Amino acid sequence: MSELPPCPKCKSTLTYEDGALLVCPECAHEWSPTAAADAPEAEAGLVVKDAYGTVLKDGDSVTIVKDLKVKGATSALKVGTKVKSIRLVEGDHNIDCKIDGFGSMALKSEFVKKS
Repeated sequence: MSELPPCPKCKSTLTYEDGALLVCPECAHEWSPTAAADAPEAEAGLVVKDAYGTVLKDGDSVTIVKDLKVKGATSALKVGTKVKSIRLVEGDHNIDCKIDGFGSMALKSEFVKKS
C-alpha cells in the first residue's frame, strides 16, 4: 500500500485517491498529487498587510488609521484606537479582534497599521 501525503489544508492523514486527484474526507479539500510536491513552497499561508504594507501576524497589536462607522453602535471607532492580539482570517474582513467598549469585531487590514 502506497503512502499518500497528508491534506495540505487540515493536515489529516486520512487522504485517498479519486481518479487523478487526492481527497481529504475531513475538510473535503481536493488537490492534484503534483501540487502536493509544490506544497512546502506554497505553505507560506495567509499574507495580510496593513495600510502601509507591513506584514501582519497573529497576536500583533494594531492601531486604527481612519474613523470607522460601526453598524448598530452609537459611536464610531476613532483614529488611534489600539487593538491588541489580532487574529488573521481569510475573507473580506481579514482581522478578527476584540476592542474595549465594542466587543468582537472584524476589521479590514487596509484601515489599520502595525503598532
